[in-house]
Amino acid sequence: MNSSGFFSKVYKKYNSINLVVRIITGIILGVFLALFAPELKPVKMLGELFIGALKGIAPILVFTLIISSLIQGELKRDGRFKVIVFLYFISTFLASCAAVVSSFLFPQTLTLNGINALIGTSPANLNEVLHNLLINIVSNPITSLASANYLGILFWAIIFGLSMKSIASDGTKKILSDISDCISKIVCKIINFAPFGIMGLVFGAVSASGTDIFGEYGKLILLLAFCMAFVYFISNPLIVFIVTRKNPYPLIIKCLKESGITAFFTRSSAANIPVNMALCEELKLDKDIYSISIPLGATINMSGAAVTITIMTLAAVHTLGVEVSFATAIILGVLASFAACGASGVAGGSLLLIPLACSLFGISNDIAIQVVGVGFIIGVIQDSLETALNSSSDVIFTAAAELRKIRKEA
Repeated sequence: MNSSGFFSKVYKKYNSINLVVRIITGIILGVFLALFAPELKPVKMLGELFIGALKGIAPILVFTLIISSLIQGELKRDGRFKVIVFLYFISTFLASCAAVVSSFLFPQTLTLNGINALIGTSPANLNEVLHNLLINIVSNPITSLASANYLGILFWAIIFGLSMKSIASDGTKKILSDISDCISKIVCKIINFAPFGIMGLVFGAVSASGTDIFGEYGKLILLLAFCMAFVYFISNPLIVFIVTRKNPYPLIIKCLKESGITAFFTRSSAANIPVNMALCEELKLDKDIYSISIPLGATINMSGAAVTITIMTLAAVHTLGVEVSFATAIILGVLASFAACGASGVAGGSLLLIPLACSLFGISNDIAIQVVGVGFIIGVIQDSLETALNSSSDVIFTAAAELRKIRKEA
């Protein structure tokens, strides 16, 4: 067998192993090598290469995702769609607010490289935040992409997307959609090698801080899990009750059992769409509505992503020792809500949007990408919880809009 055939066979075998299993293996190997072979410095370079690849592709990913989402066709005009979309957005915003409150009550810090010179340099008051926001927003779009100025990227992506929506031909929209899909595919290829990058990141973290680093990761996972549970069992039921005037928990529990658990293990909102469609049919919902609202929800209903983006960003803020006002953090919540709507369909999508939120506080891209790296280390659990919350909520709010219509007509 020639060398190309051998490597092709090895790569195929590698891809046949579940990504979660590969990531867990990478974490274990990283810890083992850090404890018993700390002199193997090239292992750490794998983490640096992984972070570098993410750092390079993330600005383009954000730019293309937002443009692509804005040029999509119009939805069928129906009052229930307006209600469903409103519920998607209000749930995502409340989830980010819950994450802000949780981060204030239980502030988390992260072990990152090269932060000593940056401590205290980020904006500490609302006026400075707004000043930086406005200045960065109007930066040259090419410069924004090259320097990873996510506020500028966000602003110009919205401008381009809205302008193209009204004048672009179907062919142009298809090209833009293909470009977005291409960037997403590149990201997926990078994520496919995440086990090696995570092995390098874990090796570097354990070499520098010892196994105590896992206590830090554990507390971060607990905070994420607590916040997502709060959204699912408190925030979302409250929204459903206000809309339907009925006990929301039978619907909440049913969606958890028949959609949330499946989504937890598949870790893909898109893959869980058939499960949600079948559940909607079982609930006897209007097919003309749920056949659109469920795929739509897989795109824009991102409560779990908003929680992840907000908590991880505020962890970076706390790590830098910046005093952040609640009003400033709520601005982050608004930004996280918007950014979360573009996070679907891309492996690690919510994590790759963390630099966008970090830029609000003047946190450098170098630091923000390290936070993304931490996110990938805990992502085995974080991404499963996030997907379970996101996907099951699609059915919850579709059903709530249907029940609201029935109540109005009664």
